[in-house]
Amino acid sequence: MATDQGKKLFVGPRFRRIRQQLGLSQTQIAEGLGISPSYVNLIERNQRPVTAQILLRLAESYDLDLRDLATADEDRFFAELNEVFSDPLFRQIEIPKQELRDLAELCPGVTHALQRLYAAYAEARRGETMAAAQMADRDEGGARFEANPIERVRDLIEANRNYFAELDQAAEALRDELNVPAEELYAALAARLREKHAIVCRIMPVDVMRETLRRFDRHRRQLLISELIDAPGRIFQLAFQLGMAECGPHFETIIGRAGSLDDTARRLYRITLANYFAAAVMMPYPAFLAAAEALNYDIPVLAQRFSTGFEQVCHRLTTLSRPNARGIPFFMLRVDNAGNVSKRFSSGTFPFSKFGGTCPLWNVHSTFDTPDQLLRQVVELPDGTRYFSIAQVVRRPAAPHPYPQPRFAIALGCEIRHAGKLAYAAGMNLETTEGTPIGVNCRLCERENCPQRAEPPITRTLILDETTRRVSSFAFSNAREL
Repeated sequence: MATDQGKKLFVGPRFRRIRQQLGLSQTQIAEGLGISPSYVNLIERNQRPVTAQILLRLAESYDLDLRDLATADEDRFFAELNEVFSDPLFRQIEIPKQELRDLAELCPGVTHALQRLYAAYAEARRGETMAAAQMADRDEGGARFEANPIERVRDLIEANRNYFAELDQAAEALRDELNVPAEELYAALAARLREKHAIVCRIMPVDVMRETLRRFDRHRRQLLISELIDAPGRIFQLAFQLGMAECGPHFETIIGRAGSLDDTARRLYRITLANYFAAAVMMPYPAFLAAAEALNYDIPVLAQRFSTGFEQVCHRLTTLSRPNARGIPFFMLRVDNAGNVSKRFSSGTFPFSKFGGTCPLWNVHSTFDTPDQLLRQVVELPDGTRYFSIAQVVRRPAAPHPYPQPRFAIALGCEIRHAGKLAYAAGMNLETTEGTPIGVNCRLCERENCPQRAEPPITRTLILDETTRRVSSFAFSNAREL
């Protein structure tokens, strides 16, 4: 009996997520696994365990990697709940960490709802939703307002682990049909747009396009691309337009799985999916994963091989979550020199903050001082988790005078246990290298005496003493506020 008990797992919410990602009803997956629909229902409600036999049938019947039942999502949900309940709004309520972890594991839907509710509250508190709410009240149809469509779409990407199987398969089928090397992809995509969709591609001078980089003229059936965009960017824009022309049903299927979305969120999600498809066309999953592993994830070499840019490769590396063909679970961040976060993606467990910036001790912010260098760093979070990251400045399409040249910094990282597979960790003793102590951001970090601290943690009481000046601008108590 003890042996049998050791083979049982209560993973109901994760089992349900996998079933929904497969697009199956409880009855359909029950037939595939040789069990009753009522037993599936009990599994998903955590009233029955998933046995080893069921796990094996699940993997064999649906070609799944059993790591899909791992706890990466629960770790992310726990980090989100911890951030939400650290707000002073809840200072009178002492919630044990274990209760938050239980909620994240057993009720991921409730976790997601709480996170969205808090996001709406935070924006309303800043007064950013007032005008939109008034407009929504005028709509007789009662259209629902999404507090922040950008965060809503980011949540959807995270819920899919930044991987969309339908789009990768469509991109691979397209590349097989075109059957051209990377250096000939632009010509092949332009020919397909012209021959199959009657869309002509034209590279236009900047004095015609002005501040626009790409524009599709529906009436003249012309795709106009600014001369400011470099060669990889031009290929990407053609692939994006082809995705809009050919992948509409795939987009609508994925969007449909997201539930109710307002028009702004739907449009943004569709654009995001078209961007995903474009990257998948340029870097087809099997070929890209094989090259990444063979080259130890050397980003400039991968960019050269697939005729892409540094940022495009980094972004693509965060999408390698195909069951039974996974890459390293990377996370990626893009910031400007003011610290504003414009991109964040994670196929792993790195706890990005949803309601603040990043830690200034993370060397992604130092890259602007050394724009021609790639920096590497081992970082350690307050809970002791260690990550390896690289960072480098990237430049966007050239800007005509007098506009400033836009610059961003890209950080790409992974858990320290994966770092030995990276070319960038060569020569480093990852076990003994001291990690830079960082936090998620200042408002959530409880490290004392940090000289870079911009604000006190919201979980601690600020201590003010006019007779003392410390290294840190803020001193605070060791006890949590209640």
